[in-house]
Amino acid sequence: MEAGAVHKVGDSAGWTTIGSLDSKQWAVTKTFQLGDVIYFEYNPQFHNVMRLTHAMYRACNATAPSATYTTGNDSITITTRGHHYFICGFTGHCHSGQKVDINVLPTTTTTVGTPSSSPMAAPTLPSAQSPGPSPNTAASSMPSITLAKALLLALAILGFA
Repeated sequence: MEAGAVHKVGDSAGWTTIGSLDSKQWAVTKTFQLGDVIYFEYNPQFHNVMRLTHAMYRACNATAPSATYTTGNDSITITTRGHHYFICGFTGHCHSGQKVDINVLPTTTTTVGTPSSSPMAAPTLPSAQSPGPSPNTAASSMPSITLAKALLLALAILGFA
């Protein structure tokens, strides 16, 4: 697995309850990939990091974490897609908002055609392959007309039309 980006939770403030850190907002402004490192910097006298299930995260239940980090300089490499839930296990900290949901989205690598032949492949329109008109021709052809117009608009914007 490639080495990824390093994301310091809370940016310059770090992992803390002091100040105006909104860890939920912090996380949604980032794009996390496999191999990325989530870095928690904090004072270990006042904080820790616990990895939890979704149910435990939602309830701020720190009784049975899958992992606990206590150094104050913890680097966690993300090796699986999906949600990774972390909280501070110190009393009241999670309920005060010291929790973060790191979501690694699946990558979509759909390739149609070859990059050298066309930067954008045209989709196949369903109406072009239908065996014949159906009793409800107007309703069934409406999505195809809309799709065709959208495709022409996209091509015009990209300068291909």
